[in-house]
Amino acid sequence: MAAPAVAWYVVLAVGILVSLSTLVALARPGGRWGRLARKRLVLGVPWGTLLVVAVVAAFYLFVQDGLANPYNPVTIPFRAWGYFYPTGVLTAGFAHSGLGHVTGNLLGTLVFGTLAEYAWSHFPRERGRSSFSSFRTNPFARILAWAGGVFAVTVLTSLFALGPVIGFSGVVFAFVGFALIRYPLSTLVAVLVSGVVTLVYNSLRSPTLQQTAAESFSRPWWANVAIQGHALGLFVGVTLAIALCYRRNVRPNPTHLWLAALVFAVDRGLWAVYIIEGSETFRLFRALGTALVFLLAALIASGAAASTRDLIASIDLSRREAAYGLVLASLFALALVAVPLNLFAVDDASAGIDDAEPTEVGDYTVFYAEDVENQFIPAVPLPGGNSTDRVNASGVIVVSEDRNIWWEEVSKSRLASRGTATVRLGGLTWNEDVRANRTTWRLAGGNQTYNVRLGPAAADERSVVYRAERATADARIGGRNVSIQPVESRFDVVVSRNNDTLGRAAVPTNGTETTVGGLTVERDERDLFVERGETRVRIAQRSR
Repeated sequence: MAAPAVAWYVVLAVGILVSLSTLVALARPGGRWGRLARKRLVLGVPWGTLLVVAVVAAFYLFVQDGLANPYNPVTIPFRAWGYFYPTGVLTAGFAHSGLGHVTGNLLGTLVFGTLAEYAWSHFPRERGRSSFSSFRTNPFARILAWAGGVFAVTVLTSLFALGPVIGFSGVVFAFVGFALIRYPLSTLVAVLVSGVVTLVYNSLRSPTLQQTAAESFSRPWWANVAIQGHALGLFVGVTLAIALCYRRNVRPNPTHLWLAALVFAVDRGLWAVYIIEGSETFRLFRALGTALVFLLAALIASGAAASTRDLIASIDLSRREAAYGLVLASLFALALVAVPLNLFAVDDASAGIDDAEPTEVGDYTVFYAEDVENQFIPAVPLPGGNSTDRVNASGVIVVSEDRNIWWEEVSKSRLASRGTATVRLGGLTWNEDVRANRTTWRLAGGNQTYNVRLGPAAADERSVVYRAERATADARIGGRNVSIQPVESRFDVVVSRNNDTLGRAAVPTNGTETTVGGLTVERDERDLFVERGETRVRIAQRSR
């Protein structure tokens, strides 16, 4: 480890220790904090939450190959592709898309899961009940019951999540919902604490960070968030916690609960309601989402804190029953809205493949295509829907009939921005990589042309599977037009005048030149220059 890094770690450690020591000196807990934790947790430790963290981490490291590839694990076989692929539904909640994704969810689990498990308690809370008096009051049985309940919620959130989701975040939101009902203000504090924990973790990973402004490809942040899955998880936790509070005869403070629910929903972006309008086009309904989070706060507060007074005496319906009924109805609505999409199936697995020179890996077919009709359609006709209106896909597409997959894994825009992409395929016990490379020449005036190579990542050479149309520079040299055209596995320089081709030759290698159609074409690293007489123009540049 370099000395400067050690110095920054020392600075970080000193800052944290001084702050914590100051807190202890001012608060003088005298063991009070430990006694408070041991009052509800065996030895003051959230054993159930730690067990869950261990299982999720192990799945990422060993099943998803995250130990060997922490930043690029295997994800495709572990997404919830629909009810026709049970493996994905059962594993999606445990799987993650990258190191940052799994780390964020595990840190959230440690913070919110601990608070939720504290609310659950390892020890019976009813009067007259004692530990070990029965299996239900046994602390160790309650720990296992907590972990088992968490795993059940993990599968539930995957089963009714919208689209091919992946990640444990639905369960993290369930933890929040569970803790929110019992300890609303403490949950708000935990939201802030989770930010502190994340900051400390990032500081340990990268004590210093230097970045340079550069062109990049990115989607709106809200287009990468599974809003429905998060809301579903939150309502699962809220529903279970309210039932527990009713059983234990606990009534939370409605003001605290309303405020905590509203602030959390806003802080975690539950207002970001959006739809997908195209391959890379999204529409955000900010006003609608804002109204919904206010209604969400009112719904949660009333569901947990409504009185037992009659609402409609003639049918013996209390305000509490009506409010809790609305919470349950909201949970069912959030779950049921995902059912039609999870009944999607692959229509024609061979569509777009015939002329694409695909790569076959196990039961997967990977190919590159542009403007091909999406083949992921409803298996059951939707009321009022039109199955002929499909969004076209462009990019690296993964198909597997066995796994019910037809998916644009790497979009055309993303591949253009990055130049290369690795698609990780596999199953529970195996994995193999396919790599795509795009080579682009940008000509003077903004036109561009490119080709795409695709094949096994382990191969020394990958075949060209797609060639764009010829592109022509806006500049004219000696009355001539200069174009670049992909041909087989190379690029040609084409010189023309008045639509008549004067000459054609392969783009020269670095440091060489060639004569084409009366022009001298010279290559200097990524730049391509054209000369005629005293005129010298950079006509094209190859992307990095």
